[in-house]
Amino acid sequence: MKYCSFVVGDIMTNCYLLWSNKEAGVIDPGGPVDEVIGFIKKKGLVLKWIVNTHGHADHIAGNRILRKEFDVPILIHEPDQEMLTDPTANLSVFMGKGITSPEADKLLKEDDTLSLDAETLRVIDTPGHTPGGISLYTPGLLFAGDTLFFESIGRTDLPGGDQEQLLESVRKRLLTLPQETIVLPGHGEATTIGHESQSNPFLAI
Repeated sequence: MKYCSFVVGDIMTNCYLLWSNKEAGVIDPGGPVDEVIGFIKKKGLVLKWIVNTHGHADHIAGNRILRKEFDVPILIHEPDQEMLTDPTANLSVFMGKGITSPEADKLLKEDDTLSLDAETLRVIDTPGHTPGGISLYTPGLLFAGDTLFFESIGRTDLPGGDQEQLLESVRKRLLTLPQETIVLPGHGEATTIGHESQSNPFLAI
């Protein structure tokens, strides 16, 4: 599976476009998506879905424009669905922006799969940053949202955050993946499961 990233919005969110042959998906369009749209059209890709790893405004802000442009479904885990349409729940009201998204077309759950041509991604429940946080795994790649970062973990001091739950998500559901798996986080640089297993200070016993 091929992918590229776009850093979007005021909080520098990593938006990922991934594709297999001509079928494509977008993960976390959290800001202006003109560059994403241009890339899709230039490559002649067919967008199949938009996935939000969680419902914070900096991961959903581009949903509306992408949905309008390509008429594709928006997917999110059920516990975070109200954050799409509620600026207080998605925290954008506190930034003076009032960002909203169209409602979800499909609610995801653990072990659901998303297809792009013959390749798939598996949904992994990783709550803790938000109640409905998810990660998406395909062999060799993990799109981790705001669950796991390079030598760090997601914030848990925001509404709905739970540090114990987040640490459990990382230890039991992510660190068990193959050590060579590349971790593509919601912000910042990529890392690997092996590196975080050995060097992440938040995961030290």
